[in-house]
Formats: sequence, C-alpha cells, structure tokens
Amino acid sequence: MAGILGSLTGLGGATVLVPLLTLFYGIPIYFATGASLISTIATSAGSASGYTKHKIANIKIGVGLEIATTAGAIVGSLTIVAVHEAHASWIIYVLFGIVLLGSLIPTIQRSSSEEPLKRKPDWSTKLFQLAGEYYDTKLKKKISYEGVRWWLAEIIMFFAGVISGLLGIGSGALKVLGMDWAMNLPMKVTTTTSNFMIGITAATGSSIYWYEGYIQLFIAGATAIGVVIGAYIGSRLLLKITNKNIRWIFFSILSFLGVEMLLEGLDKAKVLVIATYIEEIISIVVAIGMISGLYLKTKRGENAAKAA
Repeated sequence: MAGILGSLTGLGGATVLVPLLTLFYGIPIYFATGASLISTIATSAGSASGYTKHKIANIKIGVGLEIATTAGAIVGSLTIVAVHEAHASWIIYVLFGIVLLGSLIPTIQRSSSEEPLKRKPDWSTKLFQLAGEYYDTKLKKKISYEGVRWWLAEIIMFFAGVISGLLGIGSGALKVLGMDWAMNLPMKVTTTTSNFMIGITAATGSSIYWYEGYIQLFIAGATAIGVVIGAYIGSRLLLKITNKNIRWIFFSILSFLGVEMLLEGLDKAKVLVIATYIEEIISIVVAIGMISGLYLKTKRGENAAKAA
C-alpha cells in the first residue's frame, strides 16, 4: 500500500512507511528511517521506469534539481547522527509532522486546477529548457507546460534533501512543492519526476545511514519487496486518474499522518502526554475536518467559475 500511494503522489512510500513502522509496529525511528530510505530507492526503481516510458517524467528538469537535493541529503544524514547521539528522537517526530502538514498548503491553493496555471515564462524557462509536453490519457489530449522560477525550486530542493537525510524519506512532499508550486508544472509531471528523483536522493543519504548502522537488513528487505510491487501498480494507476484526484489522495494521507507524527513527538518530549488511541482519534478528526474544508473550498471555486 505504501508503494502504491507513494507512486501515485510522488512521495516515494517512505512518508507512509516511517509513521506506520514507528507508530504501529514500535520500531525505533532511526531503524525505520533507514529501512524507508532503502524502500524509497525501490519505489523509484519500480515506478520511474514506467513514467519515463510514457514520457511523463521530465528527466532534464529532475537531474538539474537533483544537484541541490543531493547536497542537502548529505547535510541531513550527518545531522541525524548528532540527533541520535543527543537522544532527542522527539525532534524527528515533530519535524516530520510539520513537514507533512506544511506541504498541504499548495495543495489547498491549487485543489481545483487540472492543468497548470498560466504563468509568464521567466529568464530560467529558456536558459534551462524547462518546457515540455505529455499526452494525458485521462483527458485524452496533449498537455504543454513551461516551468518558471528555477532558482526557487533549487532552494526548496536543497531543503528537501536535508529533510530526506534527516527523516529517511525521499522528501517527495517538498519535491512536489518545489515543482508543483514553485515551477508551476502539471501534477502528473511533478509526481512522476519526483519519483525519478527520490531514488537518487535516498541513495545518497542511505550510504551514511549504512555506515552508522541504522539499516537493519531484514526490515529494509521486507519493506522494499512490498514497496516495489506497490510502486509498479501505482505507476499504472496514475495514468488512469486525474491530477485533481491525485491531490485528494495526497491531501488525505498527509493530513492524518502529519497530525499523528506531531502528536507523537510532543508526547515523547513530555509536552503533551496522551494515550496512543487518543492520538489516533484526534488525528482522524482533524484530518476529516481538513478534508471537509478543502472539499467545500473546491466546490465554492467550481461554482464561482460556473457563474463567471
């Protein structure tokens, strides 16, 4: 399931795996993040090849942005070593929750758009050849796009790399933010290119995790097998659904897991001590409330568009 969801949303599966392994299986977060990095590499290998074959992923943009992401992954992986030695795992939980919830902001802003918003090309559009096109089998037409604000995407990608190394994820949430919001790329191009990139980012961080002994072979191997199968299925499903539906999936998963990880971190820091089942109830209620709010916002936007 993590592989399917990671492949559809561009998150790489690790964003789902780390909360599941730590919150429901009781695996220490350092080993969970190590296993999720290996699974992220597996997700990338399982789905990116299919997206490249269908010419949806933009490899040129992905490679250009990966320079900043790889540098950030090294910084983040070295940082988690210091956090582990300081016995401050609660920081990882809280940061994880903040990252997940923060990545929902652009999803709310663009929840009703199927095609990218029209933006005037800037200096980076032609210099780095950020234009492209793909055939959308769901809409049955060719979608053309032009990326903008390359510099802003590079900054976001560096922090995406830091988060990847620190939290053991492919940082797909921030990569999606960088390409969907900063560069104004279509959601399908964003998620598919993100799936291509996360494997490179995770490979960089996992080498330091391996050296520090944070990767348990059995956990990593077991999760990787399932994730590869799920990623392959997800890459096929993505071709049959709309960009708006992908955003709904993205929003639903991150809203629940973001609140859950934030509460768990506060509990470990002894700031808010509550029972596990209470954490889950609060997370579900908040997630439902956020989804309902997004649904109402989307409907109002659609009604306003029809009236205009």
